[in-house]
Amino acid sequence: MKKVAIVTAAVLALGIAGCNKTDTDNNAANDTAVENTASSDVNAATNDSVNAADAALNATDNSVANASNALETANTTAANATENK
Repeated sequence: MKKVAIVTAAVLALGIAGCNKTDTDNNAANDTAVENTASSDVNAATNDSVNAADAALNATDNSVANASNALETANTTAANATENK
């Protein structure tokens, strides 16, 4: 009977030990989740800054094109005024 009790106690102890959570695994999973979230935040920030820079460059390109068109119009107007004296 003592052998059965000892074996039963040993089996129960192993069963309980097997059910316990390991903090190391949980901590590793939490660290991975934090790293993934941080990586997503960095990617979003990078994309936002790239989009803002692209928009600024496009606006600059448009301004230069508009200025060039205005200058060409002014030159044409001056040439016409000279010819039509």
